[in-house]
Amino acid sequence: MNEAKDKLLIVEDDAGLQSQLKWSFEDFEIAAAEDRETALAHLRRLEPAVVTLDLGLPPDPGGVTEGFSLLEEILALAPDTKVIVVTGHNDRTNAMRAIAMGAYDFYEKPIDPDLLGITIKRAARLYHIEQENRRLQTVHGGSLLEGLIASSPEMMKVVRTVEKLAPTDVSTLILGESGTGKEVLVKALHALSDRKDRRLVAINCAAIPEALLESELFGYEKGAFTGAAKTTPGKIEVADGGILFLDEVGDLPQPLQAKLLRFLQEKVIERIGGRTEIPVDVRVICATHRDLPDLIQSGEFREDLYYRINEATIRVPPLRERQGDSLMLARAFLERFALQFKRPVKGFSPQAIEGVDAYDWPGNVRELENRVKRAVIMADGNQVSLDDLELPTEGAADRAEPFNLREVREKAESQAIRRALSRTDGNVSKTSELLGVTRPTLYNLMKKYGIGD
Repeated sequence: MNEAKDKLLIVEDDAGLQSQLKWSFEDFEIAAAEDRETALAHLRRLEPAVVTLDLGLPPDPGGVTEGFSLLEEILALAPDTKVIVVTGHNDRTNAMRAIAMGAYDFYEKPIDPDLLGITIKRAARLYHIEQENRRLQTVHGGSLLEGLIASSPEMMKVVRTVEKLAPTDVSTLILGESGTGKEVLVKALHALSDRKDRRLVAINCAAIPEALLESELFGYEKGAFTGAAKTTPGKIEVADGGILFLDEVGDLPQPLQAKLLRFLQEKVIERIGGRTEIPVDVRVICATHRDLPDLIQSGEFREDLYYRINEATIRVPPLRERQGDSLMLARAFLERFALQFKRPVKGFSPQAIEGVDAYDWPGNVRELENRVKRAVIMADGNQVSLDDLELPTEGAADRAEPFNLREVREKAESQAIRRALSRTDGNVSKTSELLGVTRPTLYNLMKKYGIGD
């Protein structure tokens, strides 16, 4: 048996339908069961990514008691397995009950293997994303990037860069949009460095008024100014032997840019009001969401300082460019907040999963974390819904790509008709020629998609 194949368990007491499904999914390693006992045995042996479950099982094939009992046991034994519940036509009550219990999705009979196959493959993909997340956390969680949850190629490149830079003492500049998790990378650089037993001292250059920032960074001597009742070391001095993290360095006032440059060149500081040079051994890591070359061009940032803090660069991609990471992060946040707030939430509804995957996340990881936190608190059942996440539908709809073949075809037809009408300035005859269909066919399609109403 090909080990690369995903594993699928089909629970169906109709021998004919069971056989049809086994033949329809050749891309999977398949086991089939006609009752609860056999299904549980296969579940333990095969550890499938996906289970299709007909609720009507013996000894109650006309009811749903046995099916729901089996669903509950599957979720308890293999909570990561994605269960697709197969229900009778228009039996949405039981379908919704299954989703509320923790099933991944439902499918109504009669079964179309092609359409069911799309749902199965989507479930398997999500299963593997979650498994990869757990693998990475097991391998790296304690020593590499604690707090980083990712499996996308873009973030794996970042991880490899952090691994290479951490043991060095080069000044490092971390670039990325607000909310991408730059602070997590700083903590990883510290944890993997030779300075891990000394302090990591952070200061946000944008959060402290300019009048106070100099004393925060460099410290001051007793009597240096009104209120300086005692000599106080600054953040740079406190970080001696460790790492100094300057967050939002692009907002550093110009007078302090010159003083910071001197420190980086000479490795000494002078407290405000002091005359003694104090040697300090620190590694400097800076981060910003601003475009420093643009600030240099406008005269807001010193070019010589830029090259001093930028001996090495780590670029953190925005969440919208990290394929699969939004779902992985969302599930991790859900688990954390459900535990923190003692909420019975176990997962996301299929619609919520689609919404998380489709949304652009302009606020990046911070926005995702905040939305999931609120959703966990507000959720009524044991699943977070799309409404709980309060995602704007416009951005998600524009980016979401349907999996259903009929939806894909209809979307393509509608777009082609609108483009053709635009090209012909609304001339139906020319549009039908351009599309290669008859005028009656075009009229029918326009009516179907509400074009020209």
